[in-house]
Amino acid sequence: MTDINRVTVGWINYYGIARMKTFIQEIQGWLNHRLRQIIWKRWKKVKTKYKKLRKYGIGHEDAMRLANSRKGYWRISSAEVLHRAITKEKLTKWGLKNISALYELRYLKG
Repeated sequence: MTDINRVTVGWINYYGIARMKTFIQEIQGWLNHRLRQIIWKRWKKVKTKYKKLRKYGIGHEDAMRLANSRKGYWRISSAEVLHRAITKEKLTKWGLKNISALYELRYLKG
């Protein structure tokens, strides 16, 4: 998260003078998707996936269905159940900076 934050803050400071609000929102969405994929990939075993999903408030049926899925990491990371488990707020709490908010602050200054 530290490296990602360092790059995004520098990028916003450099390109922040341009009007690119929609582009920033698209990048934020893609970055969240990518981080969910990395997190899902780190939970290697079905047992771990199930436990983590239950820990983050997902019901038994949905957790079993998603944990036992044979779909690829990228496809699973766009699943609605995983979005409920790993929300934007959780990613922010874990240290990811909100690129859209950084851009708004930079654009209002400039």
